[in-house]
Amino acid sequence: MLRNKSGEKETSLLHPLASFFHLFFRTSAILVYLLCDLLSSRFIVCMVTIILLLSCDFWTVKNISGRLLVGLRWWNQVDEDGKSHWMFESRKVQAEDHQLHFKIAESRIFWLGLIVCPIFWIIFAFSTIFSLKIKWLAVVLMGVVLQWANVYGYVRCKVGGKSNLGNMAKNYLGAQLFKQVMKTEEQ
Repeated sequence: MLRNKSGEKETSLLHPLASFFHLFFRTSAILVYLLCDLLSSRFIVCMVTIILLLSCDFWTVKNISGRLLVGLRWWNQVDEDGKSHWMFESRKVQAEDHQLHFKIAESRIFWLGLIVCPIFWIIFAFSTIFSLKIKWLAVVLMGVVLQWANVYGYVRCKVGGKSNLGNMAKNYLGAQLFKQVMKTEEQ
């Protein structure tokens, strides 16, 4: 807990409920998947529970926690001609923001949860294939698809919706090469 100027206790997060649910549905789906043999012997019950948790996670991350915790959002819009357009939006960051400490903590929670949990689902996918538990493959693939869709959407928001990641990497490498050349010429 932090104290404000008047000495009152403040929470260390601006959006503690959004931070909680950002991680709750993700970790709950993973825990139910890992413990489903202990929780229930019925495959359908476990499968439905996991898919509901994954769906709640997808909706929460896409519509609430991304907007509140890091100021990013993405969506699909269909125009009058029936063409699908992906929209990526990011909030402008203000340098003189007095609550920067809170935003950094929430941003770390958001990105850590966004990146780590899909890695678990990829590990589960490989273990499902190698252990020949094919009935779980559909559940695991739902986890991979839903979680990586949010990762892709938010990475596109972060780097800019119009640019692609390949161009961004080329521009970065080009800038680094230019800096190295300029350093060697100065010496």
